[in-house]
Amino acid sequence: MKSLDINQIKEYLPHRYPLLLVDRVLDWESGKRITAIKNVTINEEFFNGHFPHKPVMPGVLTIEALAQTAALLAFMSIGQKPDDNAVVYFVGIDGARFKRPVEPGDQLRMEVEILRQSRGIWKFQARATVDEQLVVEAELMCTMRSIADVPAAG
Repeated sequence: MKSLDINQIKEYLPHRYPLLLVDRVLDWESGKRITAIKNVTINEEFFNGHFPHKPVMPGVLTIEALAQTAALLAFMSIGQKPDDNAVVYFVGIDGARFKRPVEPGDQLRMEVEILRQSRGIWKFQARATVDEQLVVEAELMCTMRSIADVPAAG
């Protein structure tokens, strides 16, 4: 069993508060799979507006948490840490299905498996649960690019 704490996670993800959405890696196997958690608290910035009368974690942020978990697995699998010259982008999200809302006090358990990696495109099967109940599942595709290869906004 290989686990990572928040300080080790920050070595592999460029995200920082309030958008760092992985608190701990419970287990991972290089080139295969990863299991991580996000502890959801009422102190999350997004709960101020989503929704004040019934706080719910936005679905796009549960997908983002899964994507960050996938990025961790990819970086650790290739033995590389991100730097100021590299960026990871989504290139596709397929079959996303939301089954249950995520609320303050929940612990989001994220499981991501590499389906394939070819020509710089990674495809993952991802799912998140709370108390063993499915929250969301999707296939995620992303790519790592050198910042020099990314066109400037104009």
